[in-house]
Amino acid sequence: MKLEDLSPLIERRRASGLSYGYDCFRVDPAVAVLQWPDDVLEQSLYDFGDNDRFVTDYGSIDLREIRWWLETVPPADFHGMPTGASDAGCIEKFADNPVHWVKVRPREVGQHWEEHGTWLRPPLLIDRRLLGPSGNGLQVVKGRTRVGVLRGRLREGLHVAPHHQAWVGRP
Repeated sequence: MKLEDLSPLIERRRASGLSYGYDCFRVDPAVAVLQWPDDVLEQSLYDFGDNDRFVTDYGSIDLREIRWWLETVPPADFHGMPTGASDAGCIEKFADNPVHWVKVRPREVGQHWEEHGTWLRPPLLIDRRLLGPSGNGLQVVKGRTRVGVLRGRLREGLHVAPHHQAWVGRP
């Protein structure tokens, strides 16, 4: 099953507006079969399943081959971690001004960075072996701003936790 196979479901969700919210989406048999964690499903397929850049970067992956785990990742592992080719360079754009990108988010996001030195919601990373052509290491799927803020805070000597939670999709 690939992203294009979910097009009818995503079109139905868009056409139905607020009457077809996440609770309806997550129990639809087309996505329920994946058995993905709610946070992963919402951040990826629900929010971006028809986003052109998302589809370009991840449309070739068989979604059934991905298993998601909440993992602890040290800050150094995020240094140089790429994102999809359609958004190349955006993580560094966010890293250039981490204070700004936190300020334009809800207040609790900034508070969490100050108090805990990490993001409020774990980003989504994918094992690059799932991509075509496959590669090594991890890639940022969702959370490019969060990872950019982390890189920028490290560079600027701001408070950063020694480890960060991230959803990691692996074969």
